[in-house]
Amino acid sequence: MNVGILGTGHYVPTKVMTNKDMEKIVDTTDEWIRTRTGIEERRFAEDGIDTSDMSYYAAKEALKEANISPEEIDLILVATVTPDTPFPSVACTIQDRLGATNAAALDIGAACAGFVYGLVTATQFVKAGAYKHVLVVGADKLSKIIDWEDRSTCVLLGDGAGAVVVGEVGEGKGVLSFELGSKGSGGKDLLQNKEGFMEMNGREVFKFAVRQMPESTVNVVEKIALAKEDVDYLVPHQANIRIMDAARERLGISSDKMAKTITKYGNNSSASIPMALSESVKNGNIKDNDLIVLVGFGGGLAWGAAAIRWGV
Repeated sequence: MNVGILGTGHYVPTKVMTNKDMEKIVDTTDEWIRTRTGIEERRFAEDGIDTSDMSYYAAKEALKEANISPEEIDLILVATVTPDTPFPSVACTIQDRLGATNAAALDIGAACAGFVYGLVTATQFVKAGAYKHVLVVGADKLSKIIDWEDRSTCVLLGDGAGAVVVGEVGEGKGVLSFELGSKGSGGKDLLQNKEGFMEMNGREVFKFAVRQMPESTVNVVEKIALAKEDVDYLVPHQANIRIMDAARERLGISSDKMAKTITKYGNNSSASIPMALSESVKNGNIKDNDLIVLVGFGGGLAWGAAAIRWGV
């Protein structure tokens, strides 16, 4: 059985905060942020909009694009590190709100790699014949865990959600290979501290990511006996433009063949990859039969990548 993505959706908050706005809050400059990260602005959810709300909006769009009713969903997986509350899970909250009465539901905590973990998990459930349709959401309201006194992290983060519906697709299409990994000893370099704020050793995380993202990207292509030149489009975690470019250059593809939502949305953690994927599909950058690679890394430290032949 071939398993892939039947529909995509994403939600972007309306509140825009530019680098110039950040200059008024913290000791930084627009030039510093742009040259080191590629970020020009980010979105923050308004008061009253939480992770489950953003997840719901993205999921509704994905279901519509897939032409799947909520009742046809068998499982909901939500990748997030900022749930509304520790429990109930975001997945259970949106299961009720969507009316997905036949779906099991759980959250996945793998930070910025969480969506890839969710996609791979969903693919295995469908391949095994246990479920027919799985809704996978990546969503985070990182504005809840920003330390506004830490200028090295507060300028990076934004809020948002992305979603996909996973199910059976045609011959030769769908998820062709994947790689998941973890390095728990690096957990101390990217974490939520005891005060509840995100804390990062930027130098160590950069060194890890600039090696692991390109390596995983190439690995999933080689697993299917294809060459890196066969990749049509790259959808990396939107963490830092320099890390993203390192993965792109390792593949030898041009800048226009890589999703770059980081400029306007910043780093959205679990939501980063599905938001960039959904936007790339809707603006025509990803086309039927394209070979695409999703790749991300995050707290844990965890990483994941998947090679997908696009289409149903």
